[in-house]
Amino acid sequence: MLDLRRNDYDVSNTVQVSSTSAVSAAVRELYARTWPGQPFDRVATAFEDFERLFAGRMPGYHGVDTVYHDRQHTLDMTLAMARLLAGYESLVPPAQRFGAERAAMGLVTALFHDAGYIREFDDNQHRNGAEFTLYHVTRSARFLARYLPAIGMEEWVPIATRIVHFTGYEIELRQIQLADPRDRRLGQLVGTADLIAQMADRCYLEKCRDRLYPEFVLGGVAASGGGGGELKVRYSSGLDLLRQTPQFVRATRRDRLEGEFEHAYRYVEPLFGGRNPYLEAIDRNIEYLQRVLRTERWPMLRRNPPLFTSADDQLREVRGLMVNRLKSLMS
Repeated sequence: MLDLRRNDYDVSNTVQVSSTSAVSAAVRELYARTWPGQPFDRVATAFEDFERLFAGRMPGYHGVDTVYHDRQHTLDMTLAMARLLAGYESLVPPAQRFGAERAAMGLVTALFHDAGYIREFDDNQHRNGAEFTLYHVTRSARFLARYLPAIGMEEWVPIATRIVHFTGYEIELRQIQLADPRDRRLGQLVGTADLIAQMADRCYLEKCRDRLYPEFVLGGVAASGGGGGELKVRYSSGLDLLRQTPQFVRATRRDRLEGEFEHAYRYVEPLFGGRNPYLEAIDRNIEYLQRVLRTERWPMLRRNPPLFTSADDQLREVRGLMVNRLKSLMS
């Protein structure tokens, strides 16, 4: 079945991670199995509100227009988070377990970890959410601070607004103050879920080339103006981004997944008979990319994954914005 994995399905090819209802149902099942009899209503409401926000139906928000960090990415990541939570609870002593309420907060944080990419109606300065790339996690934390009280989870605001930063690089993780060790572990799970879900995506390579690179251009990551008008280029093209991807994945596994996150990815393994399908998929992606890099046979990257943004033809619009941004940098 792994060879036949569909482009918008999870690593097990059993959950359609472009569908909010499908992921909500899968997460509900894991939650009920892990914490029998505990209410799922707040998480269910969060799934509904996530769909409204990303679809552009939440008052005051445009909906998701980032082509790499689209609806599928967040849903895939949230499913991975639910699996990490379930596996963790099955392996640790009772005193270290999260419990249903803390786990629910972790799931809501996962659902809105990229809410900072969503533009607001009163923002007349930005054309695309990717322009928030360098500080989108701080914006996500602000969104969570507003949102959690609306679903009766206001007591978790101080924790959720800190652990969401485990998905980014805006704050050094050792500087994040968390009194309960379980909350730091929860942050490590959120950060792990974010990384393993996207790198294990069946179309990760094509998405890096065609979608992440434009976001990096708009967000000032690919290139930026230096002092004295000098242009600093980190990624010169989508293909250049791919050439640097093996090194990025190696460093990410060493420094984040195995280092700062302390091998938290292992918590999915009880659900898969000791296997880790996320790491297996990541390894396949990088092995395939290395074959492409050795041969320079770029047509081998031929998948055309569906896009799940709030508007049609979003990719063409983002590419146009990217071209204009590059022209302005070079002028």
